[in-house]
Amino acid sequence: MKKVLIIGAGKGGSSLLKTLHVASKLQVAAVIDRNPFASGVKLAEKLGISVSLDWEQWLAENHASVDIVIDATGDEEVLAKLMTYSNTKTQVIPGSIAHIISDMIEEKEDLLEHMEFQSNNQKLILDIIRDGMIVVSKQGRIEFINNSAENIVGVTKTDVLGKDITTVIENSRLPDVLRTRQKEINQKLNLENGRRIITTRMPIINDQEQLLGAFAIFKDISEILDLAEENTDLKEIKTMLEAIIQSSEEAISVVDENGTGIMINPAYTRITGLAEKDVVGKPATVDISEGESVHMKVLETRRPIRDVRMKVGPVKKDVMVNAAPVIVDGKLKGSVGVLHDVSKIQSLTSELKRARQIIRNLEAKYTFDDIIGASSEMRLALEKAKVGARTPATVLLRGESGTGKELFAHAIHNESERKHRKFIRVNCAALSEAVLESELFGYEEGAFTGAKRGGKIGLFEEANQGSIFLDEIGELSHNMQAKLLRVLQENEILRVGGTTPIMINVRVIAATNVNLEKSIMAKTFREDLYYRLNKLPIFIPSLRERLSDLPELIHHLIQKLNQDYGRNVKSISEEAIDQLYHYDWPGNVRELENVIGRAMIYMDISKEIIETAHLPNLSGEMHHTEQTVSKITSGENKALQDRMDAYEKEVIAKAYKENNHNKTKTARALQISIRNLYYKLEKYRLE
Repeated sequence: MKKVLIIGAGKGGSSLLKTLHVASKLQVAAVIDRNPFASGVKLAEKLGISVSLDWEQWLAENHASVDIVIDATGDEEVLAKLMTYSNTKTQVIPGSIAHIISDMIEEKEDLLEHMEFQSNNQKLILDIIRDGMIVVSKQGRIEFINNSAENIVGVTKTDVLGKDITTVIENSRLPDVLRTRQKEINQKLNLENGRRIITTRMPIINDQEQLLGAFAIFKDISEILDLAEENTDLKEIKTMLEAIIQSSEEAISVVDENGTGIMINPAYTRITGLAEKDVVGKPATVDISEGESVHMKVLETRRPIRDVRMKVGPVKKDVMVNAAPVIVDGKLKGSVGVLHDVSKIQSLTSELKRARQIIRNLEAKYTFDDIIGASSEMRLALEKAKVGARTPATVLLRGESGTGKELFAHAIHNESERKHRKFIRVNCAALSEAVLESELFGYEEGAFTGAKRGGKIGLFEEANQGSIFLDEIGELSHNMQAKLLRVLQENEILRVGGTTPIMINVRVIAATNVNLEKSIMAKTFREDLYYRLNKLPIFIPSLRERLSDLPELIHHLIQKLNQDYGRNVKSISEEAIDQLYHYDWPGNVRELENVIGRAMIYMDISKEIIETAHLPNLSGEMHHTEQTVSKITSGENKALQDRMDAYEKEVIAKAYKENNHNKTKTARALQISIRNLYYKLEKYRLE
């Protein structure tokens, strides 16, 4: 290594020091300047290089250890003296020449730095691109591999740099590119790790047509496909649809736009007996035993087809078919068909009826579909009820006991805008006046002995925004009638023991089998309440007024009682129906259900048709009815209501005596409420 002495530590000397200090084959031995504060002196001290103020003294002492002396003073006298030291061992270089050399070195360093900067940038760019890149020498050894290539191929730079490309990618075609010097564009290649790539390979040739190497740029196809599916949820949707189709209990078949089968599911095989090999790739008509191909009709019309009956498969399975076209971007791509096993549909229908019956028994929910009857009398009542359901008006249901007033109340609520709110039912004759008041209006804490702490809300509050059904409204006392009138007039209630009115919004549906007009005349029912309740009266006909509905009602009751009794009765004979036509039905539909139920209970378990012999003995009831009519119509100068009252008094007195004047047993025997019985006993002075 050459040792250099720099004389002169000004700007030029400082520049030379900076350049020579980093040179690999030169070592600055000392820096000399008469000015101890010169910039070059300070820099030399910082770098740990010897400094001196007198170059002649320093050379006298160290001449033998210096190979090169650089004069950076610009003083010709200094240069002339220095030349006397020049010999074969020591060379003296003027400052001007040294500066030229320094400038050239700096330019070289700048150029190298710039080239290194560009190289680093290129490497950074190549490492961050998503495409993989591998560069090999003309001997086929890997000289460069970027980060994406590492991830795609499954290797690391430290493991593969310098290795032959075929040891890393066994089926690489880069050696062929080196041999042929021909580029290969967008070629498919399967890697050993299972990935599929599209790659372009290019030879590297300089301007003298010399081969320097080759490189490959490649893209992972599976990654692109996965990205597309993730962005559009195609993979998830496809998996979901396949799972739905394969697990569906409905038989599904799919054909393409030409009517060729492309898919069926296990349920299809189970119903038809045809496997995939029997259907897939075959015409759409291959599965049909009787009927025309629904798929072909859909493909011809481009319209869905529903509820087509046909027989399919080798066992001629009776099915119901729905089919719809598959249209993508306005183009017909095929047809999808769903087959329903008719026998299973019938079984499910039976189960549905059973479920509805269970729900009905648990929650007592009815709609207008549950009300049976096509007679003109019943149609009129239904039409008025449906009109009432669409309005917030109070409804008054009138009719004999057993005609279905509660069914109408439920149906009106369920058809109204309040159907998602509560429906509260109250039998006004089943409770004493004190209990009924606290139940309807609630009470405050301490209102009476035994009142709950914190009080209790009443049924009117509970039914707020919904409906309340007040059955047997004609049995209310005068006091309760006044309180109900306040609710209807002011839309507010007052709890028992309370002083602050509570606003409510409740739709009232009332029902009675009492002649309210006669009760008004007898001063037992308030006339003002009557007008409030009677805004929308609906008269429900008795069964004897709509005997044309008898067959439909009987069929409905048979289905209902089959579920209750676990029987399988199919129908009733014409003779039995004819006998029922001649009965007066004082208990209406409730009595009809009782008669049909008794018949089914006593039928042999193997019988499926109700015969006359199965019916209970109605002759006594019919004879009793004729006597009743005779008694009611007797009396030349009596009004009809007076005759009916006289007969009612006789019946109640007889029942009261037969039950040893026990009011509970008498009410049960007469099938009326205790409260109603009390009222009638007082009315006819039978106590």
